[in-house]
Amino acid sequence: MDNVTDEFSLAKKQLAKDIVGEIVLSENPEKVIKKWRNIFKISQKSLASELGITSSVVSDYESGRRKSPGIKVIKKYIAALLTLDEKEGGQIIRSFVKNMQSHPLSDAIIDIKEFNKGVGLRDFCRTINAVLVTKNIGSGQELYGYTIIDSLKAITELSFSELIRLYGITTQRVLIFTKVSTGRTPMVAIKLTNLHPALIVLHGLSMVDEIAKRIADVENIPLAVSRLGSVNDIAEKLRGIGE
Repeated sequence: MDNVTDEFSLAKKQLAKDIVGEIVLSENPEKVIKKWRNIFKISQKSLASELGITSSVVSDYESGRRKSPGIKVIKKYIAALLTLDEKEGGQIIRSFVKNMQSHPLSDAIIDIKEFNKGVGLRDFCRTINAVLVTKNIGSGQELYGYTIIDSLKAITELSFSELIRLYGITTQRVLIFTKVSTGRTPMVAIKLTNLHPALIVLHGLSMVDEIAKRIADVENIPLAVSRLGSVNDIAEKLRGIGE
């Protein structure tokens, strides 16, 4: 496989993950499914033929008449869109790759920093008054940066490719999600991106959702809750850490 083909294959795989994630997290998955078919300029008939189903089934999913499909069906749906585009030269896939590479970082980032040296996970938690709530405590783990994220803006306004770009240079970092109600949505987003930060901190909630904890345990990611009063307090506490 040459470099161009390899790059296209990787880009196709990443775009598939982005689209699947957007559909799964959407409150109106049927609208997102239809949106992406229209973006790829593929008819219901062509898509149905690629999937080996009838056009009426595709129509039912896109109109909401049929219950939203499970993730396996969604993955097949998106794979079919990408395959059909590739058969026509892959122009839509390539256009999105260029767009993802040039898109500026969002204002969903409240603060982002890379450390000059490693910071112990427990030391980091003590700094922002964060308590670990999962079985995996990341003993001996060193952190090399953090990103403080406005979770409402990140989840409601950003595509998955943009969500991935919030994480900075290294995944060996802390993701701090603010304005969190239960913690479930940020953890689902983490699972779908297939990235594994060294620590996730939730801020602004009273109780962590059990599914959020379960995802953290399954993905082997330490999960903590900070009880500091405001996000400004967190940013202030972290000033100078890792210098």
